[in-house]
Amino acid sequence: MLVEQFVAAGKSVRIFDLPFMDFSGLEDRDSIEIVKGDITNTDDVTRAIDGVSAVIHLAALVSIPYSYRAPRQFVDTNVLGTLNVVTAARNVGSVGVVHASTSEVYGTAQTVPIPETHLLTPQSPYAATKVAADQLALSFHRSFGTPVTVVRPFNTYGPRQSARAVIPTIITQIAAGTREVRLGATHPTRDFSFVADTAAGFAAAASSEAAIGQTLNLGSNFEISIGDTAVLIAELMETDIVIRTDEARLRPEASEVARLWADNGKAKELMGWEPAYCGREGLRRGLAETIEWFRDPANLRLYKHERYNV
Repeated sequence: MLVEQFVAAGKSVRIFDLPFMDFSGLEDRDSIEIVKGDITNTDDVTRAIDGVSAVIHLAALVSIPYSYRAPRQFVDTNVLGTLNVVTAARNVGSVGVVHASTSEVYGTAQTVPIPETHLLTPQSPYAATKVAADQLALSFHRSFGTPVTVVRPFNTYGPRQSARAVIPTIITQIAAGTREVRLGATHPTRDFSFVADTAAGFAAAASSEAAIGQTLNLGSNFEISIGDTAVLIAELMETDIVIRTDEARLRPEASEVARLWADNGKAKELMGWEPAYCGREGLRRGLAETIEWFRDPANLRLYKHERYNV
């Protein structure tokens, strides 16, 4: 969606991703260039960044359960990959970098809503690598003047999302006819941000001088539990469900982030950004759009609802 927003605004976009990624439908668009490579390869990253006016750095391993199994891969991709990005941005002419962080760096909220000054308490290897990547990126701003902005999205959701995330997990199970929905912990709360709002926040950060050197939360400023989210989705899909706990989906107890709720005031103040999908009604609207996309048989076929995606 971020690419679509930039193209709609008349921008040319260069996408950098792994060689095996499928970009069907994008390659033939004059305003989009596809560059294949690996974020951990310095030469690949430099080649991708050379000649651009701004970088939106989204490349990362993001699956928290997988980070328990392969923490070294997360360090290589998330930390060393970020080092490659900011180094290349500095070397090719101080290109601006908008670095994607995550609300997971805060850990369970100690105060709510969570401000950017909240203590960083990573509770998973994934979150720890994102803390390291954030600080590394900001250090290049402080040390070398590289124009870096750290954007911290809270639980983005929407069409085309991977089934590793909880909302697609719920929707695909119900859409496939399952009435006993399998989930992990249902008591944690989250601040779900619709993908259009998140994309607009990244676009705003890329053009905001006031945001340079800053860390900015992108969230809806609305808190809801996983369990209540599942009930709301079932209501929108006009289905009665029973939630079953799947032990395989539970995080280790001390690693579960129990509460996330974004204070988004700084992004509003510095960039003029605010979510269009806010509050319970905004969540209902975003979920309805997401459900509509997943209910399309052509889209639903892309997902294996019966499999737990690590």
